[in-house]
Amino acid sequence: MRLPQEPESPSQINIVPMIDVIFAILAFFIMSTLYLSRSEGLPVNLPGATTAQSQPQSQTVVTIDRSGNLALNRQPLELAVLEAQMRGLAANGQQPFVVINADQSVSHGRVVEVMDRLRKIEGVRMAIATQRP
Repeated sequence: MRLPQEPESPSQINIVPMIDVIFAILAFFIMSTLYLSRSEGLPVNLPGATTAQSQPQSQTVVTIDRSGNLALNRQPLELAVLEAQMRGLAANGQQPFVVINADQSVSHGRVVEVMDRLRKIEGVRMAIATQRP
């Protein structure tokens, strides 16, 4: 004797847990990419410029903080040593690209003084860091 079989209900796939996992992974990647940006200068308040342009990544950063102290690629140094350090970096035959990252409260004379020292090195190209207003 055979028993009557109950009709099978159609199988369903519950995708809600899969969506939760996908969003968790997406949030992880978004948060991790926020830490991938590389800041080569010290934190300063940059002046604004509407004509600012992005520059290539292979660069040397000279930072002048609000009290006038210098740093070359985040390493503090004196103005007298800056020229010698840059000559050492330029010795490999490349044209060094120097970004001057000066706080907006630094006197114009201090920035010109740094630029004058850098101009003594042959082939140095310079740019001044700004931020878009």
